[in-house]
Amino acid sequence: MIETSLTENKKHILIRIKDNGVGMLPDVQKKIFDHLFTTNPVGQGTGLGLSIARQIVVEKHGGTLEVNSAPGQGLEFIIKLPI
Repeated sequence: MIETSLTENKKHILIRIKDNGVGMLPDVQKKIFDHLFTTNPVGQGTGLGLSIARQIVVEKHGGTLEVNSAPGQGLEFIIKLPI
């Protein structure tokens, strides 16, 4: 599910991306935006995607990027960008 909305003060747009998958363990959730972090075996995958996404949203656009997840509850990314 993807949902967009404005904040109450209408100074930011919120983009919520949510799935109904297996969720994420807290120890993995703490590391997902780290440079080169991957849950794949060594040699499979680069682990750059969420680190770069965070750079674009936070550093380039002055927004925030959050993740909410719990095992068995799916996962939700919340992107908040200034208008």
